[in-house]
Amino acid sequence: MSWDCGFKYIFAFSPTLKAGVMCKLQERDDIGRIELVQKLARENCQFLQTDKKEQEKSEHLDEEVATVQVKEQERNVLVLKKVQCCGPAPLAGGSGSAESDWRYVVVSGTPEKILEHLLNDLHLEEVQDKETETLLDDFLLTYTVFMTTDDLCQALLRHYSAKKYQGKEENSDVPCRKRKVLHLVSQWIALYKDWLHEDEHSKMFLKTIYRNVLDDVYEYPILEKELKEFQKILGMHRRHTVDEYSPQRKNKALFHQFSLKENWLQHRGTVTETEEIFCHVYITEHSYVSVKAKVSSTAHEILKVVAEKIQHAEEDLALVAVAFSGEKHELQPNDLAISKSLEASGRIYVYRKDLADTLNPFAENEESQQRSMRILGMNTWDLALELMNFDWSLFNSIHEQELIYFTFSRQGSGEHTVNLSLLLQRCNEVQLWVATEILLCGQLGKRVQLVKKFIKIAAHCKAQRNLNSFFAIVMGLNTASVSRLSQTWEKIPGKFKKLFSELESLTDPSLNHKAYRDAFKKMKPPKIPFMPLLLKDVTFIHEGNKTFLDNLVNFEKLHMIADTVRTLRHCRTNQFGGDMSPKEHQELKSYVNHLYVIDSQQALFELSHRIEPRV
Repeated sequence: MSWDCGFKYIFAFSPTLKAGVMCKLQERDDIGRIELVQKLARENCQFLQTDKKEQEKSEHLDEEVATVQVKEQERNVLVLKKVQCCGPAPLAGGSGSAESDWRYVVVSGTPEKILEHLLNDLHLEEVQDKETETLLDDFLLTYTVFMTTDDLCQALLRHYSAKKYQGKEENSDVPCRKRKVLHLVSQWIALYKDWLHEDEHSKMFLKTIYRNVLDDVYEYPILEKELKEFQKILGMHRRHTVDEYSPQRKNKALFHQFSLKENWLQHRGTVTETEEIFCHVYITEHSYVSVKAKVSSTAHEILKVVAEKIQHAEEDLALVAVAFSGEKHELQPNDLAISKSLEASGRIYVYRKDLADTLNPFAENEESQQRSMRILGMNTWDLALELMNFDWSLFNSIHEQELIYFTFSRQGSGEHTVNLSLLLQRCNEVQLWVATEILLCGQLGKRVQLVKKFIKIAAHCKAQRNLNSFFAIVMGLNTASVSRLSQTWEKIPGKFKKLFSELESLTDPSLNHKAYRDAFKKMKPPKIPFMPLLLKDVTFIHEGNKTFLDNLVNFEKLHMIADTVRTLRHCRTNQFGGDMSPKEHQELKSYVNHLYVIDSQQALFELSHRIEPRV
């Protein structure tokens, strides 16, 4: 820390000393490192910064303005702010009262200094104090915004391997610092789980730090607990004693055991084949069947689903990939039908083989409008339950980091936001599905029944705490092409109109969606939020605050973002019980998994005017 920058730092000690007693520290040798600053802060001291020209104004020491600027080479590297603890924090020496507990939180800083402060602030008791855990979580959730994973790995290795800290560290502090680094790494692994499989830097880092711990555990036996925890996290089952790590017992086999048992770190080459994504198989130019299928699905498997959905014999149909250039390629039964990049390269259509010469898709004619209204025979609660099960499987797969990538649009964000994109896409599809089902129903009486059915399904979605499908269904009923059907809405019974009005009020955007936020806050987890609104909140924080202030990371902004992202964690505190799924509803599940959708607003309006022409 630099003290020759025109400022004097004053420590006003706690009231346990005589009132007004101050200790003025302004020489370079008085304080050599930031740990002392933090230690004094935890010991209930006020840390103040005053200009030399205003030394006589020391009577203002009691004011709550307490910002610390840590400087290196005459430039700020860390800015801390004094805040009162939410609860009793551990105090050095066991003195001090809970009412006057203060701590310093990060306002901004360089990535290296933020990490250094975080490690210094950690303590290794069983229960970490809430503010420290929050700082750790904020950092791990948002570090990709201001540093690469490789930078983080290198910094952690430096902190772990450093023999001394600024030349003043006692030998007893060395294992403590190593344990702090390992605690942070354990939290990192727990938070990111299989995401770390995909990053070569993190894989190499975990190998390196594990071997370092093997080296150190003989000299510092206290690390054995962390070593066992590390082995458990990495899926290594063999237990060892401290003696086995002695220099005499080390051999090549010991060093190679990590390589032999690094199953946790194997690249997920086979897992990618089991990933599920949405595939759109177009029936006409504007309508498709939405199929959630594995990347490894064959054309035969996809065609079987589509044939059932459009009620045609599978042997009479073929799947054809059509590029945007117009080039067509018929998929063979064993061809892989799904590509993650398919949307960028073209579409998949289903064709009738008897029209193979012309390769025209199904025409948008009476045939598509005469589809049986299977939904009218379905139980509304069970249908809502299947919608919830489908949405929960998507929502439960979303990593908190996906919201960060989605908001900051980092390079390669498409690969890191797959699950989030699926849930957003599903919300849009459910909205279109509602409009499609209603507008394809040519008979007024059945159409009225359909609208009533969807109102009931929306109410059930709310009762089941699936706000994503709830919003989608209400928005689908409010789509312009549906809301203009005056003949249909006139025949809706009063009690259904009243229920729909109550449901609509929850989607009211006024006062920043206050009605929804109040209702959602009262719901106990597990619950599924309306994801577009959660993303809007994160985006609002991002666009309303700078990520860097004076070349320092604006950590207050990242804390706000991390706090919003943690909504996902709260919503998933509990899991929906397995008994929620109806036992004998395979047909219902298949229906919900493969929605028939018209994705053209123009086509929907044409259907709307066809069934109820403008007077």
